[in-house]
Amino acid sequence: MLYRFARTILLALFKLIFRFEARGVEHIPREGGVVLCSNHKSVLDPITMGIAARREVHFMAKAELFDIPLFGGLIRKVGAFPVKRGGVSKETIRMAVNLLRDGEVMGIFPTGTRNQAVGLGKRGAVSMAFRGGAAIVPVAIVGSYRPFRKMMAVYGAPLDLRTYAESGTSEDMEAATEIVMSRIREMQETGKPTR
Repeated sequence: MLYRFARTILLALFKLIFRFEARGVEHIPREGGVVLCSNHKSVLDPITMGIAARREVHFMAKAELFDIPLFGGLIRKVGAFPVKRGGVSKETIRMAVNLLRDGEVMGIFPTGTRNQAVGLGKRGAVSMAFRGGAAIVPVAIVGSYRPFRKMMAVYGAPLDLRTYAESGTSEDMEAATEIVMSRIREMQETGKPTR
């Protein structure tokens, strides 16, 4: 309930302030576990990635954010869960994989840190998706978060990475991650969903 209310308000604000537009939202599967993999340029990216999705999107957030009075409780209620500084713990990975196995949607930024260019991705997102039996949907966030300049979230078709998932080698994880990142780069350049 709170999630839907917050999403409606934020969507209206983003449309007003950033002329927000979502393309390819229909590519997000209506059921089953899904990992939305996106480039990462701003602290606003989780909102941009999630506000157009018809399903609730869960995110990992820095553990320190949960210590902020009121804000910590709020982000927990809208589906965020904590990650400790210095890397993702086994407990956090287990929680993420269980969410995916339960048919939930997770938003992940494979580059890990904010960066204007879409660089190399870390294989954690692909690994969690494979372990959770989840679909992987590439997402490109396009724009600069300047008022009255267009911001877009572009969702590509789910990627068929089954052959990489079956082997599970680190080389195949790297190759699958590069496929995800290349789709994100392509959509960022064209502003169009991949098929």
